[in-house]
Amino acid sequence: MSQSAAAKAPLEDLMAAMDVVDTLRHQRGIVERELDGEGRRERLLQRLRDLYKAQGIDVPDHVLEEGIDALEQERFSYQPVARSWRTRLASMWVSRGRWGKPLGFFTALGGLFSGVYFVSDVLPERELRNTLPSLIAAKVIDIEAVAEEEGVAANAKLRAADARDAISDDRLEQAQEIESELDQTLQRLRSFYQVRIISRPGEDSGVWRIPDVNQSSRNYYLIVEAVDNNNRVVELDILNEETNKRSRVKTWGLRVNEETFFSIAADKKDDGIIQDNLVGEKAVGYLMPKFSIPTTGGTITDWRR
Repeated sequence: MSQSAAAKAPLEDLMAAMDVVDTLRHQRGIVERELDGEGRRERLLQRLRDLYKAQGIDVPDHVLEEGIDALEQERFSYQPVARSWRTRLASMWVSRGRWGKPLGFFTALGGLFSGVYFVSDVLPERELRNTLPSLIAAKVIDIEAVAEEEGVAANAKLRAADARDAISDDRLEQAQEIESELDQTLQRLRSFYQVRIISRPGEDSGVWRIPDVNQSSRNYYLIVEAVDNNNRVVELDILNEETNKRSRVKTWGLRVNEETFFSIAADKKDDGIIQDNLVGEKAVGYLMPKFSIPTTGGTITDWRR
């Protein structure tokens, strides 16, 4: 029977033919014997008649022949589809339940991290790039307005130029450091305080130190503090000349000569009070205080060892 004829055959005939094929597949020994040699088709057809007759089933010969043809042509056997990008895509879609959730989780996680990075890094950096130039320019203008000390405003302009170059080269951290430096300069220029020798019971008013490089000499220091207009002690950033490290302190040692040191010591020894304990003043518009006593300007922040 041709394929066109098979397509027009009644459904029950097709179902019967499929059953014949299934029977032949289970009777593989019969098929191999009867399909080998002359007259094989007729012998196989007769065996099929006997087999179905023994089961009490009446199967027309044309259906049996259709089943034999189908077996030979493998019409009812599964033929796997050739692998292609379409079949791979279909397999992925069928198995989406297995990989879809993990993929969705990691995709969402990646999106979360991307969003956090954008909010925490990209946006602040973009904002910083836009605002830093104006912040630095404003600091320079303020420094020029308040500075009385020669060279301070000129130096601020040079540092601002360095900051602009850093921004152009994407060195934003360096530009931020310069902006912070200018801000500290401005705060120092605006501040006012007086430098006074500590003259309180139980506290040192002066100390002497033996330098490591010269054990036969002594360095003399007066222990001082900065006091503002409201008589409040001001915390300052002081460099320790012995360690070359800066510390934020309320009291520090100011280096003086031997004569000044012992003069102050004699004043305190007289009645326990230093009569003239004001030794310097930092005016608005200046970075450093001016002292009324001889001093090298050297300082220490730790003398209790």
